Amino acid sequence: MTNNIRVRIAPSPTGALHIGTARTALFNWLFARHIGGKFILRIEDTDLERSEVKWEKDIISGLRWLGLEWDEGPIADAQNQKSKIKNQNYAGKYGPYRQSERLDIYEKYLKQLLEKGDAYYCSCTKEELEKERNEQSERGIAPKYSGKCRSRKVSEADAQVIRFIIPEEKVQFSDLIRGDIVFDTSLFGDLAIAKGLRVPLYNFAVVIDDFEMKISHVIRGEDHIANTPKQILLQRALGFSTPVYAHLPLILDPDRSKMSKRYSATSLEEYRKAGYLPEALMNFIALLGWHLSDDREILSEEELIQNFDLSRAQKSGAVFNVEKLNWLNAQYIKTADEGRLLEIIKEIFGEEFGNLPLTRKLIASSRERISKLDEFKDINNFFFELPDYDPSLLIWKNTEPERIMENLRVAREILKGFLLDEFDKANLEAKLMPWADTRGRGEVLWPMRAALSGKDKSPGPFEIMDILGKDESLRRLDIALQKLESNN
Repeated sequence: MTNNIRVRIAPSPTGALHIGTARTALFNWLFARHIGGKFILRIEDTDLERSEVKWEKDIISGLRWLGLEWDEGPIADAQNQKSKIKNQNYAGKYGPYRQSERLDIYEKYLKQLLEKGDAYYCSCTKEELEKERNEQSERGIAPKYSGKCRSRKVSEADAQVIRFIIPEEKVQFSDLIRGDIVFDTSLFGDLAIAKGLRVPLYNFAVVIDDFEMKISHVIRGEDHIANTPKQILLQRALGFSTPVYAHLPLILDPDRSKMSKRYSATSLEEYRKAGYLPEALMNFIALLGWHLSDDREILSEEELIQNFDLSRAQKSGAVFNVEKLNWLNAQYIKTADEGRLLEIIKEIFGEEFGNLPLTRKLIASSRERISKLDEFKDINNFFFELPDYDPSLLIWKNTEPERIMENLRVAREILKGFLLDEFDKANLEAKLMPWADTRGRGEVLWPMRAALSGKDKSPGPFEIMDILGKDESLRRLDIALQKLESNN
């Protein structure tokens, strides 16, 4: 039976791939991988005015970055296209997987509905429809199309749209997440399903595609619940089987309002540029509206696949908590391969920055303090260039400046005695700490750390010196002494 499990993600290339669509894609992908089914990518690009190739590329790139490879769908690059399937731009036997390449299929089914009398040409203009809706609202009637073109003989040339006749009945379906749902279709009015024989609209095209592509389960956001009865009626009129539906909870901002660009609606590419790891983002969005019985929060891809069960999806909205995302990402950064982190840092800050020898050292020293990799430069900027700072930063509590200077001079002399290959954290700490204990750790270590970083918050002095090296460490202590001497 699992061979017949087929799910899909069907984004429109009218904008960047964002968290909401990525979450829906992930749930479909996990469902297919858990049960041994197929995951299909379909590009719904019939909105010719708004669809752009650049957004399709963004969708494909984002899904691949997240690790959501599809079993059937568009082939993303020319090399695959050339090597896998000759003269086709898709992989799978139910293609094409772009709606713009399926117009002949839609035309066939539209003609079928028109010939059976289940659909008709409608010549009502936008202005007429608006006037009708306003009049209904004034009478306290829920606005819907009156169906006045049903009995008219409207030619194809004069038509504004093709409408499907909605039977007035109760439509019930069982949702895997929400249970039984019932709609009274007498409230709908006849449904616009195309602007012409070769210009299908969403509700019609998705019914045709899901049937032709043998989709068994439709897992999508709850904003599509109202579309479901309309699609079921179209399926019945065309003699199609009805897939199993599951409607995921909406993603909400922290104030429980609909997600906005300030939080969760940010494009996936922006998260990538900010230095989130794909496995951390996958982990995070998997828990937006779904959880395990033991409420574990850190789950690998394998664990997500193994444990995925739609019965554990919640009905209420899922709050997007950016603090939790940052915490999760920080956990993944701590254990990620250093070479991989270096490559991501190169992507964010440029190839030259990533190739600096200092960068490799800093990854090891700062990964415990970073929640996303775009913080790397700000956290470590003083390693690359000592910021200008006020001499008062060097003073520990109420210690006299003269004593601070004396301590820095002694420390400098001790450091001068190290050979280059001895200048590391362990040796520095072993040599300097016994002396610092005799003088007072605070009045020795605070001025040293401030002199080396130019900041009031930074790693400890031994860690900084290990990374800077002997010559740069001595140079920065000299600068500190000059500041104190000039200030006295």
